[in-house]
Amino acid sequence: MEPRPHWLFGDQLGPHFLDPRHGGPDAHAPVVMIEARAVLRRRRFHRAKAHLVVSAMRHRAAELGDRVTYVRADTYTEGLARIRGDLGAGARLTVRHPTSRRALEFVTAQEGVEILPARGFLVSQDAFAEWAGRGRGRSLRLEGFYRWVRERHDLLMDGDEPAGGRWNLDHDNREPPPRRQGTLGVRGPWQPTEDEIDDEVRHDLDRWERDGDLSFVGRDGPRRFPATRREALAALRHFVTHRLPDFGRYEDAMLAADPVMSHSLLSVPLNLGLLDPAACVERAERAYRDGDAPLNSVEGFVRQIAGWREYVWHLYWHFGEEYRHRNALRHTAPLPDWFLDLDADAVTANCLSTVLAQVRDVGWTHHIPRLMVLGSRALQDGWDPAAVTDWFHRCFVDGYDWVMLPNVVGMSQYADGGLMTTKPYTSGGAYLHRMSDLCGPCAYRPSDRTGDRACPYTTGYWAFLHRHRTRLAANHRTARAVKGLDRLGDLPELLDTVAQRGDTPP
Repeated sequence: MEPRPHWLFGDQLGPHFLDPRHGGPDAHAPVVMIEARAVLRRRRFHRAKAHLVVSAMRHRAAELGDRVTYVRADTYTEGLARIRGDLGAGARLTVRHPTSRRALEFVTAQEGVEILPARGFLVSQDAFAEWAGRGRGRSLRLEGFYRWVRERHDLLMDGDEPAGGRWNLDHDNREPPPRRQGTLGVRGPWQPTEDEIDDEVRHDLDRWERDGDLSFVGRDGPRRFPATRREALAALRHFVTHRLPDFGRYEDAMLAADPVMSHSLLSVPLNLGLLDPAACVERAERAYRDGDAPLNSVEGFVRQIAGWREYVWHLYWHFGEEYRHRNALRHTAPLPDWFLDLDADAVTANCLSTVLAQVRDVGWTHHIPRLMVLGSRALQDGWDPAAVTDWFHRCFVDGYDWVMLPNVVGMSQYADGGLMTTKPYTSGGAYLHRMSDLCGPCAYRPSDRTGDRACPYTTGYWAFLHRHRTRLAANHRTARAVKGLDRLGDLPELLDTVAQRGDTPP
């Protein structure tokens, strides 16, 4: 009996998605892939993201050779119909559990398509459901989940205890950047070399955009992220060898001239399915055990992958589709054009201009600029969380529906009212000044609440607390900050400053 063909999505590109030892298709099953242009037409994606995803798919097809049928179609429906026409009536396929609800609904509606268990994560959906159902009600905090994952997978464990005696080393990983240094001075991130497939993809994107078929935002320079399994493994080795030792200490810091710091950039190949998260955390732990990287750096990296990434993936499915529409703070303001267009040059605030320029040029920033510069701006100004989620999805090369929905609705915009986090994450300019070198050359002063030099993050922070005073006063983590409003003699003037700025570039 001939093995059934297996349908491979564009974020399932690593060999582990075809591994029959983990519930995958038959080892000799033919593979089908569909490049659907309508996916890029539905949203105004970052140009570098479109290039990366299409390039990665075509590279994978080239690797699979004669085993794959690669269909370029307008829609998935059209592509699937062409595949079925080639395979014959009644042909059945298998497919791994997709990573978005929209894709899952589509494959579920197709006759003759068997959905295999999800891959690319450490924890199965059944295992998470078991953990989440242990009397936790609606409170599913990261810390408990992260400890459970480490125990279950024996990650950074010394017997029954965490390595080093502590589960959480965040305290060691929150240092401000070194003063009077423009960069950390560590070896730069791994860089790919483009090939003829990259050239072909860029030519096609140029043509589609020129014909008015698609429209993009951002710039598409030389590719900066892995598009193949071999490249992804090289990036992982490079990070663990040259950058992991310095990762933890400055994990939350920002430097204008060193936007990558010691971050791994591995979220990109992980979310394309080019890397298995188990291999990433195991390699990092080996560096610790061999004395090549300190525990705080390794624990911080393991927390990102085995903790936060797994947590976000499972909450995406656990909370259900209704979560997408959460808006506990009732924020409804539209995103301004300067933000939608990544117009960094229109922005005066140096922190926001710097970070927005990086998104424009690269389609990536690390987690602190995402949360405390971009997300904080949206939260303070009351932008619609659904629109903010869409923006992050479109403009970040590692952005997918499952990634951005919990990260933005829950973590960044507090639109779920505290299902994921215990407080809104926003701050005044003092935090940005402490954790970066971005305030020094800025036209604004982080300590100024009013006047021509009033920092938009400082004024925005107090205006946000004032706007949601009743709710935040009842939260033990924000009650003290709310009481600080009573000590602001210039609060009316501050609120007027915010109102006059409106949605103009700060």
